[in-house]
Amino acid sequence: MSANARERMPALYLSHGAPPLADDAVWPGQLAAWSAELPRPRAILVVSAHWEEAPLALGATETVPLVYDFWGFPERYYQVTYAAPGAPELAESVRKLLRAPGTPVQDVPDRGLDHGAYVPLVEMFPDADIPVLQVSMPTLDPVRLMDIGRRLAPLRDEGVLIVGSGFFTHNLAALRHAGKGVPSWSSEFDDWGRRALEARDWDALLDFLDKAPAGRYAHPRTEHFAPLFVTMGAAEAGGELDAQKSVIDGFWMGMAKRSVQFG
Repeated sequence: MSANARERMPALYLSHGAPPLADDAVWPGQLAAWSAELPRPRAILVVSAHWEEAPLALGATETVPLVYDFWGFPERYYQVTYAAPGAPELAESVRKLLRAPGTPVQDVPDRGLDHGAYVPLVEMFPDADIPVLQVSMPTLDPVRLMDIGRRLAPLRDEGVLIVGSGFFTHNLAALRHAGKGVPSWSSEFDDWGRRALEARDWDALLDFLDKAPAGRYAHPRTEHFAPLFVTMGAAEAGGELDAQKSVIDGFWMGMAKRSVQFG
């Protein structure tokens, strides 16, 4: 893929919501407004909280199916479609950037877009006319994920939008026992994260489980915060780690939906 003087794409970390996000009165419009302000991507590369596989895996590159990786929802959520084109050229670029001794890359050609990918893309790019590739997270280690992001960073100059898709706070078990409103662990972590981002305290973010208030309660497993570090790595390698802003904030079903743009 040739840059052809394309504008460098930003790198995004977004909170993706569950399938009912589409019914929210506010959030779909926020995602749509965000995408309207972005340069049009040549392709989209998504790292979602819902695909952990090692070695790092590349999903479908021809026909791209959807993975309805949720249970107990009304049938209409299983009828959602998003027929985005595959991105074989992007997949080849990713292979070249990531393959190195000791870091193999595998292909999983029947693995489609999970809800961490397609739920926000339906709202942001509803025409489904931009090629999309999803890759797995081979680790949850923040340092290793940042390194993956650094190695993927050249794609930004080729018109590729790199998206880390997670949730800024995520503890479904605790929410089942919470009352109405936003639980304190969610609001405290979100406030800490906002301040860490504004202060550019990247070391604190990398050590969020120990540095953040309620860190281990806001993320009993860290897969929903982990995509942030791929985004940070892609931004750092482009010299734009400090050029960050929270585009969306607030809460949805008690969880922080903070979403951040770098560059």
